[in-house]
Amino acid sequence: MAQQSNNVAAAPKEPTAEQIKEQKIYRQFGVTDEEYEKVCEFLGNRLPNYTEIGVFSVMWSEHCSYKNSKPVLRKFPTSGPRVLMGPGEGAGIVDIGDGQAVVFKIESHNHPSAIEPFQGAATGVGGIIRDIFSMGARPVAVLNSLRFGSLTNERVRYLFEHVVSGIAGYGNCIGIPTVGGEVMFDQSYEGNPLVNAMCVGLIDHKDIQRGVASGIGNPVLYVGPPTGRDGIHGATFASEELTEESEAKRPAVQVGDPFMEKLVMEACLELIKSGIVVGIQDMGAAGLTCSSAEMASKGGTGIELNLDHVPQREVGMTPYEMMLSESQERMLFVVKPEHEEQAREIFTRWGLICANVGRVTDDGRLRLIHNGELAADMPIDALTEACPIYNKPNAEPQYYRENASVDTTRYAEVTDLNGALDKVLASPTVASKEWVYNQYDYMVRTNTYVPPGSDAAVVGVEGTRKALAMTTDCNGRFVYLDPEMGGRIAVAEAARNIVCSGGEPLAITDNLNFGSPEKPEIFWQLEKSVDGMAEACRELNTPVIGGNVSLYNERARGAIYPTPVVGMVGLVHDLDHITTQGFKQEGDVIVVLGDTKAELGGSEFQYVVHGVTEGRPPVVDLAVEKKLLAAVLKAIQSGLVKSAHDVAEGGLAVALAESCISGRVGASVDLNASGLRNDIFLFSESQSRIVLSASPEKVDQLLALLAEHGIPAVKAGTVRGSELNIAVNGKSVIQSSVEHLTKTWKDAIPCLMKA
Repeated sequence: MAQQSNNVAAAPKEPTAEQIKEQKIYRQFGVTDEEYEKVCEFLGNRLPNYTEIGVFSVMWSEHCSYKNSKPVLRKFPTSGPRVLMGPGEGAGIVDIGDGQAVVFKIESHNHPSAIEPFQGAATGVGGIIRDIFSMGARPVAVLNSLRFGSLTNERVRYLFEHVVSGIAGYGNCIGIPTVGGEVMFDQSYEGNPLVNAMCVGLIDHKDIQRGVASGIGNPVLYVGPPTGRDGIHGATFASEELTEESEAKRPAVQVGDPFMEKLVMEACLELIKSGIVVGIQDMGAAGLTCSSAEMASKGGTGIELNLDHVPQREVGMTPYEMMLSESQERMLFVVKPEHEEQAREIFTRWGLICANVGRVTDDGRLRLIHNGELAADMPIDALTEACPIYNKPNAEPQYYRENASVDTTRYAEVTDLNGALDKVLASPTVASKEWVYNQYDYMVRTNTYVPPGSDAAVVGVEGTRKALAMTTDCNGRFVYLDPEMGGRIAVAEAARNIVCSGGEPLAITDNLNFGSPEKPEIFWQLEKSVDGMAEACRELNTPVIGGNVSLYNERARGAIYPTPVVGMVGLVHDLDHITTQGFKQEGDVIVVLGDTKAELGGSEFQYVVHGVTEGRPPVVDLAVEKKLLAAVLKAIQSGLVKSAHDVAEGGLAVALAESCISGRVGASVDLNASGLRNDIFLFSESQSRIVLSASPEKVDQLLALLAEHGIPAVKAGTVRGSELNIAVNGKSVIQSSVEHLTKTWKDAIPCLMKA
């Protein structure tokens, strides 16, 4: 084998193996000197050629190998009685009963979106959709989680506008509803926006697929458009910091075609239904390289690819270019020889290219043939299982220690609480996101029961009385101020949103967006936030079934706020349980659950009114949270609740205002501030709080149920009129028409976008 490998041909017009070593060209691909030496060892102590070092560099990138984060990811709970498939495949799968399952995953396209926002966001959506249908599931919904700098910045407005257009353009064209998500604005993300896309699909247990190349001699088939030079080294581009030179890497951003993806999706789903698929995987990050190597690794086999048979969009493509291209809408699959013609017939009928590009082998190697010669020869395990894993040093940041002594209540009391509420409602993070989701077709397929704008989106399960509630959540300010507590809160808030929509939380997928792991303070943030998330997942019985890590999110002024986004899906057992945040009917009683404390650290009030983010975030008691969620879900399922809205950004004042705005009706409440200052009481973001409304004849039963579960709850007021009137300790402190609140809330982002 070593003798054959020494005859591996060098790609034309590319550096020789000797030049790669002498000039340290491998460093351009993010490969360290030590890693290069390991590559040589894996190749039998010979020098890798240009194609081989390219393949190793993408497979050993953080984006593909998780070499810096894998030790941290092992902390997550990944199994549970409902989990059918956890991390390791294209997406995780959770049982929802009756032989059905939900498939979901979230991934990032941050760096491409910073360079080319429309295509960066669009191809992020396309990639996550392929992850879902490659499992055999039909995608039923798309969500997103977005972060941008201040909308007063012209470049930020440009990025925001084109990212949203890219998401809308792809999702609308392919016919999958974009039903929910979140957008947060903070100067921390200026220069490095976060664009995380989540897709949810439905599948019957019998149709579940895996990305496995098995069956020695089975053909390896390529489906989709021809391979071009777009997206080459996209995986390594995503595994390095953005710099002024990043603009020159615009060719690394792929170009998407949602109409082609629609054809590929329908054809692949038909192929899977035929029962002839041995293994299937999308060509996402690292393209043909990652899909072939991972499929062989999971099958314990090898793969030989004849690159002369790979459909090519451009003339004279080299093995390096073909293997590292991230051209979109392409899939790789394996069938038995006797089923190859049947597979071809399916794809021909859909007007798609289907090419035999290789075969499954028994030697555990990835071999590439080009122009009739051996162009590369690498051990599969070296590319996958044996990639280097690093335990990075961590260090508690100075800012974290300093924030411990900050008194977040030291600011002068704000007495104009009407003005304060207007200011917080008009903050882009809190303000209406209609400007965003009105660009999305969230009703396509006509199965969306709760569109964007409530605590969670809800999509029905066709042919049943069940539905899926889904959300994305994370407060990066909380995580920055205390990564462990912020990680707990991200999971807890997601679960709260699911329950407020009538769903039972099932599991999460996560997107860990952090700065450079080479910096000990950043790695400390990553470790601590995962500790908090893992603890919350265990306590709330929501295992992690997959996700994505996006590191090196840095800009000129340093790292972004640590932002471990949680995507959660819950099961609504009956359509009658679907609940939304808007108050429903005059005369209904408003009930406030949970305790409010003096917790302004990381709050929207602190950021907008006082212009700082400092101190410690609120504290979440997971045992209390678990009791709260169980009680509220039981109350909803018992028909005792008219509306439910969790208290999050903006605190109690904003939660009440949003319930009025959504319900187009006023409310009058009188609250006991428990000794807190009025501004602190109304805008604190203390955890484990929910605003409910119930009909007068059921409110006593509701309060009794909450008391049985040990949940603090008070009758705060009634739904009535056309104004929001908030009194504290019997004294009116906020009085505003719902019309005014609605205008303030809805006009904020459109006005900023016109600046």
